[in-house]
Amino acid sequence: MALDMFNKSILEGIPDYLPEYKPFDTNVSRAPKRLMTLTLDEQKLALSNALRYFPGHLHKSLASEFLDELNNFGRIYMYRYRPGYIFQARNIKDIPHKSEQAASVMFMILNNLDPDVAQHPLELITYGGNGSVFQNWAQYRLTMQYLATMTDEQTLVLYSGHPLGLFPSNKESPRVVVTNGMVVPNYSKPNDWDKLNALGVTQYGQMTAGSFMYIGPQGIVHGTTITLLNAFRKSGLKRTGNKPGLFVSSGMGGMSGAQTKAASIAGCVSIVAEINHLAIQKRYSQGWVDEVHSNCKDLFNRVNEVMKGNLPHSFAYHGNIVDLWEYIVDNNIDVDLGSDQTSLHNPWSGGYYPVGLTFDESNKLMTSNPERFKEEVKKSLRKQVKAINSLSKKGMYFFDYGNAFLLESSRAGANIMDEKGGFKYKSYVQDIMGPLFFDYGFGPFRWICCSNDPVDLKVSDEIAGKVIEELLVNAPEEIKAQLKDNLDWIREADNNNLVVGSQARILYANAEGRIKISLAFNKAIKEGKISGPIVLGRDHHDVSGTDSPFRETSNIYDGSSFTADMAIHNVIGGSFRGATWISIHNGGGVGWGEAINGGFGLVIDGTLESERKIGSMLSWDVNNGVSRRSWARNKGAIESIKRAMKNEPLLMVTIPNITDENLLNSLF
Repeated sequence: MALDMFNKSILEGIPDYLPEYKPFDTNVSRAPKRLMTLTLDEQKLALSNALRYFPGHLHKSLASEFLDELNNFGRIYMYRYRPGYIFQARNIKDIPHKSEQAASVMFMILNNLDPDVAQHPLELITYGGNGSVFQNWAQYRLTMQYLATMTDEQTLVLYSGHPLGLFPSNKESPRVVVTNGMVVPNYSKPNDWDKLNALGVTQYGQMTAGSFMYIGPQGIVHGTTITLLNAFRKSGLKRTGNKPGLFVSSGMGGMSGAQTKAASIAGCVSIVAEINHLAIQKRYSQGWVDEVHSNCKDLFNRVNEVMKGNLPHSFAYHGNIVDLWEYIVDNNIDVDLGSDQTSLHNPWSGGYYPVGLTFDESNKLMTSNPERFKEEVKKSLRKQVKAINSLSKKGMYFFDYGNAFLLESSRAGANIMDEKGGFKYKSYVQDIMGPLFFDYGFGPFRWICCSNDPVDLKVSDEIAGKVIEELLVNAPEEIKAQLKDNLDWIREADNNNLVVGSQARILYANAEGRIKISLAFNKAIKEGKISGPIVLGRDHHDVSGTDSPFRETSNIYDGSSFTADMAIHNVIGGSFRGATWISIHNGGGVGWGEAINGGFGLVIDGTLESERKIGSMLSWDVNNGVSRRSWARNKGAIESIKRAMKNEPLLMVTIPNITDENLLNSLF
């Protein structure tokens, strides 16, 4: 009966009657009230924009309700239209559809809005404080109806969550094309987002929220694990000595919730601060953090006990990160690694909570007195940086985790700049991920079992492990360490209980690895060893998915880090090489106006057609970025693309000639 109700609701789309208004679940984390600066005429426009989804006879009833939402929440979410069924990934056979490819997209959307996965599910926000799947529930309902009824000769077009409609295409075309936040550049400031989002005409899709490729906190845990492993190696600390290293950071709400799990896998002791108790409770109930404390003295008594045992252990500190850092400084506590994963791309609307104010006080102040709230955030960042600087002088290795911490701290006037006018600290891409992984084509490859069967995921883990073992035999010396780390990761993935939501996995792999693993999956599906289709994808945070000068392209030094040709070409190229859906976003990770990022999903089903798409799609998706990094004169990328050309005669890439610096210096 529940399945019948689910199918009926999906096919109904937007009903022509008023659904029953459902009470809010008090155990679900809610998005803070958004800043709403619309004029009276703009408020009327926002209401007209919202009401156009509904037949005229409902407008009188809905108009006042939507105005209340606009006044109370700063946005029109259309809560009344949230369906009553359970949001979770389910076998695509149980999802109404005419196109299996479209059903896979529905599968991913349901997972993105699963309360166990999403940060603020009632507001359709998956992670990052404002990373939206849709702007409102009418968009969700209409999109799901379109996907359930479309064929493989139609393409659904989505404008920042709004389903523009189904358009005739062909079987070779993407089933869905997604854009998020594609505004004219001069109107890409944070204040522009507040206005345009309140009007209901654009949204912040983050990276994998608005492209339906989010797989829960697991989506970042592998990248965080290898970042920590290499950060320890870079700092010279050996965790196998008398004690494990101590890692301190902040943020447990969205993807930042992976930090404690990743730290434990990396073999260290971790403390992550979070002010929202619901975010902590979610990760604690999922087994992603071992202990929760709200008193610093009690916390460090336990930390000291654990450190003596030389075993990994994770702690959540329910409180403000600045209080934690200052306690560490005041009590002369040694910290080996430090970072930050608060959502500082969104500093004024719940991405960062200033010290000295409670969680509730901050949520009220950010809209009742936004200017004072901004000053409190800036003051807090200055304090945080002061403490970090003090600990860094004692030997702590601090790195920016790509959340705009360095950028916003500099804007706040914190002592974060060096004598040359750059940041005192490097981002993890500059120091670790760029030169060790992205330049060699390694990035966050993902796959999701559309059967949602744990057995299929386990089989896929075994297949991926065997492929990596084979690749290691003849691998060049410069990528053997990466492959060995990845082999350890995939062998232990099931034991580490990484799944939250869909039966999905992430594995840092290069182009050769992604293609060979995917072809092996396709063969297993054909032979019945895996019972259903698999969605292939990746985080947008990858080799060629994102142009972001303070993160993904921060280790590109030829002056092109502020250009976005790579991300745009990545999506255009993917659209005619077999992607099932493609997406391009403004923002993502570091903030609105600070990056352009693109992603894709590719459904494979055991056919020869899937085999063809795997080779064409995945080769382009990686080598586009490696080629750009090679042209920027990144040594690892030059060697990597030369190897790729040897393996593929049709690949011909322009290789840079290196200039003698002595020649240049002699001219000036």
